[in-house]
Amino acid sequence: MAEDRKPPLIPDQRREHLLKALRREGVLSVQQITRLLGVSHMTVRRDIAELERAGQVFSVPGGVRIASTITSEPGFDDKSEVEQPQKAAMAREAAHLVRDGMTVYLDAGTTLLAMAPVLAGLSRLTVVTNDFTTMGRLMAAPHFDLVHTGGLVDVSNRSSVGRLAANTLRDLALDLAFISTSSWDLLRGVTTPSESKVEVKQAAMASAARSVLVAGSSKYGTFGRYRVAPLAAFDTIVTDTDLSEAAAEGVRSAGTGLVRAGA
Repeated sequence: MAEDRKPPLIPDQRREHLLKALRREGVLSVQQITRLLGVSHMTVRRDIAELERAGQVFSVPGGVRIASTITSEPGFDDKSEVEQPQKAAMAREAAHLVRDGMTVYLDAGTTLLAMAPVLAGLSRLTVVTNDFTTMGRLMAAPHFDLVHTGGLVDVSNRSSVGRLAANTLRDLALDLAFISTSSWDLLRGVTTPSESKVEVKQAAMASAARSVLVAGSSKYGTFGRYRVAPLAAFDTIVTDTDLSEAAAEGVRSAGTGLVRAGA
């Protein structure tokens, strides 16, 4: 009698097996997955793309990973050293949304700091920020009105956080709020490991006619303990071109405009 053979798995079964393996291992190569599932590289790539569109996995060179937790954020000095071309490209793209005469909020962070020289060519702007370095850069633009939120000082990130900073933002009417983040994904939205940052970001978004998330692709697929907002709460997301097409399709499915800025 011929040896009984198991029927091939249907796509949903394969993907569930892949997810279970990723929950155990964290990251797997395409070669490992082909051996695990007994299918071709092309089939694995299709399965990864489908799971990535759903926000369940995230591509890495040569493989795929599950969402990872961050428990802290790097300080200003460390962040300022990395991904400078991507940050400059995102800053230029985000600045296209700003018009003369607007009141805009720039959240703390090195990516939004890169918007300062781009905005300098505009006039009659009111710029609100909780970031001390951004404030210092913009002081050279005498045609701007500048507002710093004040509040508890986060020395590592050179910014203000907490209730006092949030209260300043609640008293303002913003045209645009540009929000930064250390972690974002489709399922959890924008998160942070720092509770003191949540209220400030939420207050800025609540005071703004439009909210824009400016976040690099290297932070996509990570999450912190505290939720800020779902991706659907943003009118536009500006990221870089390293975000995969499958991930981009998933983000757009949330109903949010997505721009991938090229360096």
